[in-house]
Amino acid sequence: MTELLSKDEFRKQLEEAIKGNHSQKAPFTVAWAEGKLGRKHFSRWAENHYHYVGPFADYLAYIYHNTPSDPKFAAAKDFTLQNMYEEEIAADRHTDLLIRFAEACGTTAERIIDPNNMAPTTLGLQSWCFAVAARENFVVATAALVVGLESQVPDIYRKQTPALREKYGFTDEEIEFFDLHIVSDEIHGERGYKIVLDHADTPELQQRCLEIVRTGAKMRRMYMDGLWKEYCEQDLGALVETK
Repeated sequence: MTELLSKDEFRKQLEEAIKGNHSQKAPFTVAWAEGKLGRKHFSRWAENHYHYVGPFADYLAYIYHNTPSDPKFAAAKDFTLQNMYEEEIAADRHTDLLIRFAEACGTTAERIIDPNNMAPTTLGLQSWCFAVAARENFVVATAALVVGLESQVPDIYRKQTPALREKYGFTDEEIEFFDLHIVSDEIHGERGYKIVLDHADTPELQQRCLEIVRTGAKMRRMYMDGLWKEYCEQDLGALVETK
């Protein structure tokens, strides 16, 4: 029978569950950082990324709804609500910053918002996020979306953002979306870890969180590899997995 893991060991295993499929290692991310992409590739990325991150407050709303109204979960509910606020209301709406970057790449707000411009793997990731947020225990859903997905963002964007300035010539204003998420998602990721470490308090919940974090990392990597196959393969060659 599986025993309850200590918080330190549980944290270690959650991190390991992401590593094998971290999107920082995806060929699309690597080519981006190495200056191999063009603005047309960034346009297609933005048109897809909008439909993954655009509904993030909606995913979180399901988690908030599914978190029990018990004082011991108050901090978890507060974090989820704050995360929703930051996505939609605080300062600039995150999707507005994404659209600003996309327009600098040569596409339009109309193309970005149109769901017909999603690749099938993007629709798959979006659908998975909605299903997990709506159906899973709030701790498991937090593990999936905040730990498994959102906590990856700072490492990915730290690799990509310098290239946007130095190799591709974007201005600070045009890439504010990335600078913002390096900071905000690092904070969100750590708070997500704390919720999962504090409230996955049975062996069964811990194992379910590990399983769904592993799946979430695979889903995000599938999304990234789908973008390569859909938009980059013709220009840059077949997908070559990086280790």
